Amino acid sequence: MKFSLRTLIWTVVLLALILAVAMAMIRKAVDVEFATVSEGPLKVTVQEDGKTRIREKYIVSAPVAGRLARIELDAGDEVSFEKTLLAVIQPSDPEMLDARARAQADARVQGAEAALQRSASNSEQAKINHDLNKTKYDRGKRLLTSNAISRDEYDIAKAEYLASVQSLKAAKFDAEIAQFELAMAHAAASQFDGSETESLGQPFEIHAPIEGKILRVFQESATVVTVGTPLLELGDTQNLEIEIDVLSTDAVRIKPGAELTVEHWGGESPLRGNVRVIEPAAFTKISSLGVEEQRVNIIADFNEPPDRIAALGDGYRVEARITVNERDRVLLIPNSAKFRYRRAWHVLTIVDDKAVMQRIVVGDQNESHTQIVEGLKQGDKVIVYPSDQISSGTKVKRVNTD
Repeated sequence: MKFSLRTLIWTVVLLALILAVAMAMIRKAVDVEFATVSEGPLKVTVQEDGKTRIREKYIVSAPVAGRLARIELDAGDEVSFEKTLLAVIQPSDPEMLDARARAQADARVQGAEAALQRSASNSEQAKINHDLNKTKYDRGKRLLTSNAISRDEYDIAKAEYLASVQSLKAAKFDAEIAQFELAMAHAAASQFDGSETESLGQPFEIHAPIEGKILRVFQESATVVTVGTPLLELGDTQNLEIEIDVLSTDAVRIKPGAELTVEHWGGESPLRGNVRVIEPAAFTKISSLGVEEQRVNIIADFNEPPDRIAALGDGYRVEARITVNERDRVLLIPNSAKFRYRRAWHVLTIVDDKAVMQRIVVGDQNESHTQIVEGLKQGDKVIVYPSDQISSGTKVKRVNTD
């Protein structure tokens, strides 16, 4: 049998085609990274920017009209209760002897006395609420260890206790301010007492009503002031709280008493705190992308010793991570393993070195992991960062050790 050149060429072409088809059928395995489905804890958080603020601020105003001497104090200076001299007002005789001004001074005395009585009542009520909430909180801690109450009930008791602690501090602060206002009112009224003519030419001195620091000086230079002119703003920088604005959709998931951590505040390690109040009214805020958002202010308290937050002041920026849900043992996969297909979540599992598409039902998720409710079991291998080269049935080669 003779073989012509033409027959040889066709034979070579046919063999090449057969080889190409065989190579196409034997697909090369695709290198993939994978993760093993495992059980573990899952903490779901909401992360937003916030700022610190002094819980109670006080603005010192001029109790009498006159010529204000230059205030030598600056923002940041520390003041001591009833010891630090804040300002001096030189008397102005024509106004201080005015009958109308005298009547106003007497009215201020009566108002200050009423405010002092009201603050005393509020302090007593705050102490009663604090004692009750502390008892409920202590009982809740004991019952939680034996699972006699739910975690939600414990968080509510804790939030009420923390709120009562702050209410007690606020009531004490209000009582001190009321005493200071009464003393200032009496001193101002004494300027109009005709029987003390020798005191009419004496300067009026204003001393610090609280322990703390000067936040702002409104009137630094010497000038003529009227009654009620703001002079300085004072506050206790150790009595700080945190204000965090979150999306309204996230606010409904946050509960009073929820734990939070404060990160990127300048210290070496995060600070701890607890949510005290979720404000009931939302407000509109324009995001950096120009989108209108409904946001809600979350007020939280630090759960740290004073020396840990001593470096912070009023209006300092912080990043807060608020815990909204926490589960002890759930099935977890990395977020990078799941993808949307036909309006449902899917993953690519590895079975006999081949990719198999699997539909899943997910639960909670945080920044790194997702809870699996249905579709996978512990020990399954899932492909992370699946590419377009991989589909169900693709042969794969695992390149990482899980």
